[in-house]
Amino acid sequence: MAVHRFKPEVYWNTIGSHAPALHVNSGDTVETTTVDARGWDEQGEQAAARGNPMTGPIYVNGAEPGDTLAVRFDSIVPNRSWAWASDVLAPNVVDPEYLAKLPAANICRWNVNAAEGYAELDQAEGSYWAGRRLPLRPFLGCFGVAPARGQAISTSTSGEHGGNMDYRGFVAGVTAYFPVFAEGALLHLGDGHAVQGDGEIAGTGLEISMNVTFTVYVLKGRKSGWPRGETADHIFTVGNAKPLDYALQYATTEMLIRLTGEYGLSAQDASQLLGQTVEYDVANIYNPAYSLVCKIHKRWLPDAART
Repeated sequence: MAVHRFKPEVYWNTIGSHAPALHVNSGDTVETTTVDARGWDEQGEQAAARGNPMTGPIYVNGAEPGDTLAVRFDSIVPNRSWAWASDVLAPNVVDPEYLAKLPAANICRWNVNAAEGYAELDQAEGSYWAGRRLPLRPFLGCFGVAPARGQAISTSTSGEHGGNMDYRGFVAGVTAYFPVFAEGALLHLGDGHAVQGDGEIAGTGLEISMNVTFTVYVLKGRKSGWPRGETADHIFTVGNAKPLDYALQYATTEMLIRLTGEYGLSAQDASQLLGQTVEYDVANIYNPAYSLVCKIHKRWLPDAART
């Protein structure tokens, strides 16, 4: 099990079956960097075209269609001292009759202290934000594997392959799972956020470049349909679609399949479990496809499945 230190030279604004930038084995760890959503790197320089440019793709030896790729995020750390963000809510998250009252959106700068774990608005004197700090919660907004049928899908959106889900739960310590559609899986990753609320309702988080360390595992023959995940306390599934009720349906169905297949519950028992204990997170309601997360706390899983 090797550790690969990978410096990107080419970035992609689609997730697809692009030429691999790195080959690794199941169980290997990768240390790399990502640029921000506008393509600015750790020096604040334009390293890639704007629109969620991706590091990768990373070819995982042995991964084939019908398998699942597990990606454990070991570390996600901002690698520069500032981030940028929109200062007005996105038009689609407010009452249409209120739109005319919204001011024009601007991009503002936030100072980021990764060592001490906080961000504060730059030039905040005399405003609500003067003296206020947000605790950092770094995560990747966009990552996933090459989709089926040789497609290359814009990093502005998401689907079964992952993509621009902007789920604030994909932090260090979490394992993400993706269905494999192409040989090698072809993992892409980027769009770092230092902080973001649920839904990305301003159209951005605190957008920043990152140092990222992750470990990949090929789960042979373990078929899945949509992105999945696991934290210390929960298992979850992600549905990506518009309207939001479609995303909910995909996420809930994937959780039902997971509970009956992976954990051996009957459809009736799994339905009761979901009906009485399910938790939902609105991950994103700004992108072309919305993202919704279906969660079950591990205390409700069968004893044999708990870790």
